[in-house]
Amino acid sequence: MPAYILTITCPDGPGIIHAISGALLEVEANVLEQEQFSDLGTGLFFARTKFETGISDLDRVREVVAARTQQFGTEVGLRLESEHRRALIMVSQYDHCLLDLLYRWDAGELPLDIVGIVSNHETCCPLAERYDVPFHHLPITSEAKADQEASMLRLVADLDIDLVVLARYMQILSDHACAELSGRVINIHHSFLPGFKGARPYHQAHARGVKLIGATAHFVTSDLDEGPIIEQEVERVNHTLTPEALAEIGRDVERLALSRAVRLFAEDRVFLNRDRTVVFGA
Repeated sequence: MPAYILTITCPDGPGIIHAISGALLEVEANVLEQEQFSDLGTGLFFARTKFETGISDLDRVREVVAARTQQFGTEVGLRLESEHRRALIMVSQYDHCLLDLLYRWDAGELPLDIVGIVSNHETCCPLAERYDVPFHHLPITSEAKADQEASMLRLVADLDIDLVVLARYMQILSDHACAELSGRVINIHHSFLPGFKGARPYHQAHARGVKLIGATAHFVTSDLDEGPIIEQEVERVNHTLTPEALAEIGRDVERLALSRAVRLFAEDRVFLNRDRTVVFGA
C-alpha cells in the first residue's frame, strides 16, 4: 500500500486530533508514525503523521483531510512518501558540504532529488559532472548581482524546487530572494549563532581559545545568520590545536549539521514556529 506523509499546522484548540483521526479513519489509514506538539507560547499546533492506505489517489485523500480539519484553520501538507522533495544546491568554492550531500544522496541516505547545482564559480563543476547533476554557473559582478539572483530565482521556478541548500554559498541573498524563498532555504553557519561572523572564523575561534567547535543549520531570512535554527553540531577541542586543525574539525561538524537538517526537511519533520522551529524525530 502507498505510504503518505501528512503535516498539519493550525491554531491550537480542542478537537483537532479527533478531526485528524476521523479523516484517517475515513480513508482506512494505518498509522505508522505520529508526532504532535502544542506550543503554549505561540498558541500553535503541529502534527506529522505517516500512514498507509489502499487509496492511491492523492487528491482524494487530501480532500478528506481538508474537509475534516478546515474548521480549525489548518495548513495541510500531504504527499506520497515515495515522491521526494526537489533540491537545488548552491555553493561557491568550498566543496566539503556539497560533496557530503552528493555522496549521501548517491548512496540513498538522503530521501530527496538533487536536480541542480548553482555556483558563482566553476570550481565545483567536476563534482557535478561526477554525480551527473546539472551544473549552472551564474557568475557575480558588482554590477550584475541582481541579474544573477533573478536568474537563480527563475531556475528555482523552472525546476519546481522545494528546497534550496546553501552549502557554503558565500553570497548574501537579497531581502527579495529571502521573501520569495521563505521557509525553503537552509544555510550552514560555522558557529553557534551568532558568534564569529565574517572572515577567518576559525582563526577568530583560536584567538579566543574556544573549547567547542560548532555549526548551525538554519533557515535563511533577511536577518543575516539569524534565521530559525534546525540543527546544530559540536565537537570539543583544546589549546593544542592550530587554526588549520580547528578548520578541519569545523568542516566535519558543518557537514553533519547540514546533512541532518536537509534530511529532516526532506522527511517533512521541520515546521516554522514564528522565529523558531518545531523538529520532529530529531
